[in-house]
Amino acid sequence: MAIAGPDGVDAAIKAGVDLDGSPIPQEMLELYNQVMDLESQRARSGVLKSMRNRVVKTGAKHFDQKTLNQRLQAAGWDGLKDKEIAFFYG
Repeated sequence: MAIAGPDGVDAAIKAGVDLDGSPIPQEMLELYNQVMDLESQRARSGVLKSMRNRVVKTGAKHFDQKTLNQRLQAAGWDGLKDKEIAFFYG
């Protein structure tokens, strides 16, 4: 199964297989689905905050700290917070 893009992992989980094609254990799928169901019921604080969180989490995999910080600020968000720097770049 070729996995790419932001929905690729979701497609693999839905199919119940890992990137190498091996089955995901049922217990793992059940726990994942339970947690995601609970998360889907949680009240949100705002779309912009959620967008920024996703940009930081994923952007840290693709940009160095200085670049991501500059890009966040150029887009109108706050720059990286100390705790984000420690977590993603420490």
